[in-house]
Amino acid sequence: MDAYLSPADRAFRQEVKAFLRDHLPPHLARQQRSHSHLPKEDVVAWHQILHRHGWGAPSWPKEHGGTGWTPVQRFIFEDECALADAPLLSMFGINMVGPVIYTFGTEAQKQRFLPPIVAMTQHWCQGYSEPGAGSDLAALRTRAEVEGDHYVVNGSKIWTSDAHKADWMFCLVRTDPQARQQRGISFLLIDMQTPGITVRPIVSIDGGHTLNEVFFDGVRVPCENLVGEENKGWTYAKFLLGHERSATPEVSRTKRRMVLLRELAATMQANGRPLAEDPHFALRLAGAQVELDALELTNLRLLLDDAHEGDGMAAASMMKLRGSEVMQLVTELTLDALGPAVMPYEKAGDGSSQTPGAPDAALGRVEDYFLRRAATIYAGSSETQRNILAKLVFGT
Repeated sequence: MDAYLSPADRAFRQEVKAFLRDHLPPHLARQQRSHSHLPKEDVVAWHQILHRHGWGAPSWPKEHGGTGWTPVQRFIFEDECALADAPLLSMFGINMVGPVIYTFGTEAQKQRFLPPIVAMTQHWCQGYSEPGAGSDLAALRTRAEVEGDHYVVNGSKIWTSDAHKADWMFCLVRTDPQARQQRGISFLLIDMQTPGITVRPIVSIDGGHTLNEVFFDGVRVPCENLVGEENKGWTYAKFLLGHERSATPEVSRTKRRMVLLRELAATMQANGRPLAEDPHFALRLAGAQVELDALELTNLRLLLDDAHEGDGMAAASMMKLRGSEVMQLVTELTLDALGPAVMPYEKAGDGSSQTPGAPDAALGRVEDYFLRRAATIYAGSSETQRNILAKLVFGT
């Protein structure tokens, strides 16, 4: 892909490679490669290494503590981090609530929240989905009513990633039940230590704990924690979802999965020879590579072409739709490559998934497969993305 990059961008890639070579601790790289649910301390450790280098907020403008990188530089940085097995940054602070705060928040909110987000001394979670409002997010029912200088919040959220680790939640609440669905929603910042909040774990099929239910029972939130205007939260939610869906495809992480898949195909045996030499499997592997290459080129073309900027939601939905499907294609093919080795899947004492009899490249692959089955659901299901594209692109 470097043929599409400028000399300055290619030089930047070498700078990132050198930084990762010199500063990424090997044990953190192994953790990222082998686990789908990293401990909080590992995510914080890597983030703070980046922060000390001035790279704690790769997607932010310099005036708010970010790097000021171009979209292509961010793409290169994410690409090299993925290929080096660097831990993922916590997306809820950097990719989601941070841009909302520096775009729509008050000066007091910017001064209070942005520095600890960049330094990763505050961990955030997202309070969007509810039992009756997942892909139809505008149907949310969690209420917030004003009492003096506080909102009193009652209701619940579900599928809340990292709520058990988070210090703060950015939360959509209904503040005007008489208004049209999208027009009666507000965007609140909630301290997770506030009395009345209960977090219950949801253990996923891979045995990991990332998801949670969150219950609000008379939770008092200062009115100063309202972002933007009351009842205008849907505007900020759409802005945030564009950031989330742009990050969700994880093109670079899927490239890394493909590297591991090729290692497996060269190692695993089929009829006495490497699986990569089996014509049927080789054809499927080539097909997956073509899909991934097309996705990466599309992503890069969108970054290089300013013409799509006015239609960012459509581009984000397209990338989320295809990115999640290609991710699942690669994870499914990986399990096919492992074959019977996946059957005795279990958790090792260190929390990693085991595939006895398989090579090191297999470590964590089954866990990754299970977790990524939800990729076509989270951040808006594939059906929702198709509806968005039909409306924005075709006007139907």
